[in-house]
Amino acid sequence: MAGIGRKAREAATMLATTPTKQKDAALLAAAMCIRANVDDILAANEQDVADAKKNGLTPAMIDRLTLDTTRVEGIAKALEEIAALPDPVGSKIAEWDRPNGLHIERVRVPLGVIGIIYESRPNVTADAGALCLKAGNAAVLRGGSEASRSNKAIHASLVEGILASNLPEASIQLVPVTDRGAVGEMLKGLGGNLDVIVPRGGKSLVARVQEEARVPVFAHLEGVCHVYVDGEADLDMARDIALNAKLRRTGICGAAETLLVDEACAATHLAPLVKALLDAGCEVRGDEATQKTDARVKAATEEDWYTEYLDSIIAVRVVNGIGGAIAHIRKYGSSHTEAIVTGNQKTADRFFAEVDSAILLHNASTQFADGGEFGMGAEIGIATGKFHARGPVGVEQLTSFKYLVRGSGQVRP
Repeated sequence: MAGIGRKAREAATMLATTPTKQKDAALLAAAMCIRANVDDILAANEQDVADAKKNGLTPAMIDRLTLDTTRVEGIAKALEEIAALPDPVGSKIAEWDRPNGLHIERVRVPLGVIGIIYESRPNVTADAGALCLKAGNAAVLRGGSEASRSNKAIHASLVEGILASNLPEASIQLVPVTDRGAVGEMLKGLGGNLDVIVPRGGKSLVARVQEEARVPVFAHLEGVCHVYVDGEADLDMARDIALNAKLRRTGICGAAETLLVDEACAATHLAPLVKALLDAGCEVRGDEATQKTDARVKAATEEDWYTEYLDSIIAVRVVNGIGGAIAHIRKYGSSHTEAIVTGNQKTADRFFAEVDSAILLHNASTQFADGGEFGMGAEIGIATGKFHARGPVGVEQLTSFKYLVRGSGQVRP
């Protein structure tokens, strides 16, 4: 692990000044290699999935782990999309002149060496590595044991692309072991060589990283995401959004876990929304008003309002208007993603102003909480903290900045 850290620092020093064309060429070559090696990647993934099922992983974890030809093509396309993004390194954020003649510029620079600790999702190997490379950073990737074969197969394609473009092989390194000791070394900072850590996984993993890390962390906690159906919501739109937000992919962090319905429209909207979810195979756990709409609804407990199910389960509650919805989200939410369905722009504006989550949507599904859907090419994760990066962490969020001050002989009096 110490050697990995040293190699990463050396690579980061070179990547910080690598021309955009060379970085993009490496990503495009890696995309070609992903496509060329699709059979090897799928064969490795098939073994991982078989072991995951034997070991009793949850359906949500298995969904995140599973690859097919479409998903592998999606990985390759994400690499191409990242290559097509503007290079943030060296871009000018702001500039101004001082009365004494000094000209000051604030420009973006790479963070350096980024450690990513993640579970289940083999696509993170490509997404994280590519985003770090595009932003001029070296990446140290430590995936979970459940996806070890898939991660190695994808990483091999990334290395092919890197070497084809004459970049250091250590630009993107995959930790070759999956024991917890490797995570511990990363949390210590790899001998001072790690500049930031991004955890992407379950609550226990993220909690451990936040508690033990000696380097800065891009916080990503649970996705307890809400859909609030306002009294002025169109029923058909609300139904479509609620079904998509919950059931399109239940295992992603942007999946809705709680549906809040304004008491002003509960008489007309609550029963149809609940029935649609139940008929689609979703378990509904509701408050007293929700239970009365359908005998299939189970009673919700206090714990349900805090729960990230990552499964075909949703908690449903009737609230007293926009104020009740905001109060519920403030108490039970995880500052990840929330959506409001309403035809009233002023109500939507209040929701946007008063709900303190990383991503807020008006009349759209929470499943759009994704860097790719934001036009970022991909993401390392959704940061729910407030320092440096918040929301989808893409290439721009993987940079810091420095000040360039140009003078003509000024001295300070």
